[in-house]
Amino acid sequence: MKIDISFLPAYAAAFMLVFARIGTMVMLLPGLGEMNVPRRVRLTLALVLTAVLLPLHRAAYDVDLKGFAPVLTMLGQEIFIGVVLGITARLMISALQVAGFVIAQQLGLGFVTAVDPTQSGQQGVLVGNFLTILGVTLIFATDLHHLVIAALNESYVLFRPGELPLIGDVAALTTQTIALAFKIGIQLSAPFLIFGLLFNLGLGVLSRLMPQMQVFFIGLPLSILMGLLILFLVLGALMTVFLGSMETVLRQLAPS
Repeated sequence: MKIDISFLPAYAAAFMLVFARIGTMVMLLPGLGEMNVPRRVRLTLALVLTAVLLPLHRAAYDVDLKGFAPVLTMLGQEIFIGVVLGITARLMISALQVAGFVIAQQLGLGFVTAVDPTQSGQQGVLVGNFLTILGVTLIFATDLHHLVIAALNESYVLFRPGELPLIGDVAALTTQTIALAFKIGIQLSAPFLIFGLLFNLGLGVLSRLMPQMQVFFIGLPLSILMGLLILFLVLGALMTVFLGSMETVLRQLAPS
């Protein structure tokens, strides 16, 4: 009895191409693609997702193994698609960094920085780091990461294997996501912008009424105390708005 294994090279090439798309996306995803996450965990997750999605989309990969150029071209296209998908989710998380920076400036904590675990060891304001970690935690707690897996599956409809995505569409998606992230960041920090405006206006009036008073030494601790109290009161609403925006973006990538 003869066993036909002629399909193995094409199947292995298809597995490599699917893994290129999924592995690139996992590498860029917030929460999973961080440097403090063990490489084996990220690799295992990418391999498991590849094994799940490969049977569903194996027929979409018409791999020509007669030369290296077609395979390398498709490999570059798959990596590019994975970058587009992963960077979209990463940009939405940056909305929390924008909000955290504005909030820290209004509270007087703009000079307090710490290592941001979600940005590969870069420095970030303390409030922004707190909001980012909280946002990533809530994404997993509310099962929004399931939409990421759905977006991977739907990406084979939006970005078919072997077809390079239109640069104009990718640029429009990136620009729209960046604008939305900045908009959400400013919206989340709106209560603190109002607080900062009124508080500084009050300090200005007080300094004019009592020039001998050291307004700075009184205002800074009071600003931090009142700002943290406001943050405690509105934190639930802020994260609800963020999760709603994150869900909207992910559902655009996974409409079904």
